[in-house]
Amino acid sequence: MHPDFSRADRWSPKVIGAAIEVHRDKGSGLLESIYQKCLAHELLLRGIPFERELIVPITYKDLVFDEPLRLDFYIDRCLIIEAKAVEKILPIHVAQLLSYMRLLNSPIGLLINFHEVTVKEGIRRLTLKGADQP
Repeated sequence: MHPDFSRADRWSPKVIGAAIEVHRDKGSGLLESIYQKCLAHELLLRGIPFERELIVPITYKDLVFDEPLRLDFYIDRCLIIEAKAVEKILPIHVAQLLSYMRLLNSPIGLLINFHEVTVKEGIRRLTLKGADQP
């Protein structure tokens, strides 16, 4: 099992609760940036540790370089959150989250689409292959 899986799994419902609170207050139909700012504030209010826009080392064969990643939220260095406000989650959104998860070796990621009637319908949880296996 991935060493951070249990910790990420414990944060997951807390972050989902924060997203539900934001959506309950703001509803759907706003810009993604508004939901991101509101979710950041809600995470702070709930004492959920997070980072945004990290510098990440990228390795390709014998090349290593630092690159800024514009991921939305990195919760306690184990759970990645991508917040969207789109009509429909597309495969590219899933691919983006999975790429961030692999680059940061994060076992769990949440794709949260605030453009749903209820935000629960817009939540997709992804797990790195084998991260939840002993």
